[in-house]
Amino acid sequence: QVQLVESGGGSVQPGGSLTLSCAASGFAFSSHCLGWFRQGPGEERKGVGSIDTKDKTNYPDLAKGRFTVSRDNANNILFLQMNGLNADDAGMYYCAADSSAVGCALLMGWVNYEYKYWGQGTQVTVSS
Repeated sequence: QVQLVESGGGSVQPGGSLTLSCAASGFAFSSHCLGWFRQGPGEERKGVGSIDTKDKTNYPDLAKGRFTVSRDNANNILFLQMNGLNADDAGMYYCAADSSAVGCALLMGWVNYEYKYWGQGTQVTVSS
């Protein structure tokens, strides 16, 4: 079956770092555009970074040059490296994948959309 499983979440102090992973199975990972989204308390889901099938990455301003998205096609894993975390970065982090032209375009624009595949999320908290 198709699965996207996020891991690596936890609690960090302000200024700390975390690396999240999204392990994929059951579909052609290398042919899909991929993205990371965050949903904080009382917030809509927001894109924090994305990567296409040619390894081009896009980041919204809220990432502030602190986040890095990468992919390991040999092992079907999507990564999100987060540095300099602050309280605004807290929330549930989800990965998403889509192979359609529309889905890829929306992922690269960090749009919250009904993508082909979504993971269940991993929680990130930031506190002193």
